[in-house]
Formats: sequence, structure tokens, C-alpha cells
Amino acid sequence: MPLAQLISPQQLAERRECGALVILDCRFALEDPDYGHCSYAEGHIEGAHYADLDRHLSGPVTKGVTGRHPLPDANTFAEQLRAWGISADTDVVLYDDGPGAYAARAWWLLAWLGKRDGVFILDGGLKAWHSAGFPLSLDAPVIATGSFVGKPDNHLLLDAEHLQKRLGQPGLTLIDARAPARFRGEVEPIDPIAGHIPGAQCAAFNENLGSDGRFLPAEHLKQRFAAQLQGRSPEDLVAYCGSGVTACHNLFALSLAGYPLGKLYAGSWSEWITDPARAIATGD
Repeated sequence: MPLAQLISPQQLAERRECGALVILDCRFALEDPDYGHCSYAEGHIEGAHYADLDRHLSGPVTKGVTGRHPLPDANTFAEQLRAWGISADTDVVLYDDGPGAYAARAWWLLAWLGKRDGVFILDGGLKAWHSAGFPLSLDAPVIATGSFVGKPDNHLLLDAEHLQKRLGQPGLTLIDARAPARFRGEVEPIDPIAGHIPGAQCAAFNENLGSDGRFLPAEHLKQRFAAQLQGRSPEDLVAYCGSGVTACHNLFALSLAGYPLGKLYAGSWSEWITDPARAIATGD
């Protein structure tokens, strides 16, 4: 079974009738941390639990040390997955408003803990669900405890120290999921320092999507990342972004394209800049 899987609104509507499915609503907004929870309370796909980026999909921030969204503690997150009713054989569907960035963060965390089968992202998210004419619900989800026991695979991670040692090595492909203007250091609306990690290439995550907000076909994605890899091994690819969220969108898209899962620099730019000894670059 492929690691990265999409599900359409029609397929999800049909699957919901069969039960044995856990749905996680991952909506969030960086500029308004209450947005996702409030939106969920105003209506969500029936049966969905709310997975908050700050409370569930991230760990505590240590100012001056971590990035803005450090990884959650593995045991704590596994406990939360059980509280949502997830077991090893549970099918899980993840969605957000549409682009899939927050859903992809949840997907990556599940893969990190070993849950790699039966995990789907709703293609086009809630926007596609609305467009297909399916309703929302105000009802609380049914609570059923799962039995998932996760074990973190830290081979999927690269920390700042090891990344710094690898900068400049010919086999490294380092891709930055932020928008081109942020990558070049022309604007920086969130973090105190602008620019990018030296040697990185800009691979804006929204370019994984078509004009309809759904993921591009696998062959298109394969061509996109082949241009980034330039013949280098995809297993040596490292993805980052501002805080380790949209980088997961690129890792999901790479997997959709048939590439092996690359590594995540989870601290990303917001952690990189906490140490003034780490080099930064601007421009292309």
C-alpha cells in the first residue's frame, strides 16, 4: 500500500457509511490560533475529531531554542491517537480547509510513529467537500479508545547540528516549502530574520496543487521534484519550511510521486535562526 494516499469527497462519503474510520479535522491558521477550533465548532465532517496544530500536533515551544512548532512528545501523541480511537489497523482520514498543509503534518506524525497504512488526506480538503455538496455536522464525535502503540522512527529526522555538517555536500538536496518571497528574504511576516538556509532550493508547497486546490497528478509531481533532485538520491533529500509544517506537504507530495520518504528538519527556519552562528542566505 502506498505511503501517501488521497481520498476524494465522494469516496469519503461512501466510506463513512461503513464505519471503522477515524476522521481528524486539522484546520488551523497561523495568524489566528483559535480559528481551527472555532471553525470546527461551527461545523465539521460528521464524526471528525479536532486535531489542533498547537495542542496536539506540536510540542511545547522553548523560546530561543526550538522552532515555532516542535514535534510533540512521541508517547503523548500516541496517547492522543488512542484517545481519538486509532489502533494499528484503523483507517484514518485527515483534512483541513483545502491546501492540505496541516493535514500533511498529521500524516507525517503518523508515519513517524509507524502508522503508515490506511492513512488518507482528503484531496482538496473541506473546500472540495463543500463543492461536492456534502453537509457538515455539529454533533460531537463518538468516543472510542484505540490501542495504537507508536514507536518514533528518528531516521526520518535531521536536526540542526547534523544538517549544518551536511551543508555543501554534493549529495544533499535541501528544499524549502515557503513562498519564494520569504525564501529570498524579501519579506518575512512571521519570523524575526529573513532568508533561507544556504544551499536550499525553493519548493513552495502550494505548487504541489492544481488550480482546483487538489494535488497534481503523480507524474507531474515526479517531474517537479526530479528538477529539484537533479539526479541526486531522493533518500538524501531534506525538507524544511518555517516551522516544520508545510515541509510535510512536500514530503507527502514526494511520496505521491513515488519517491521514498525524505527527511524532515522539524525545527526548520524558526529554529535555525535561534543560533546566530548558523549561516543564512538571501536571494535565489
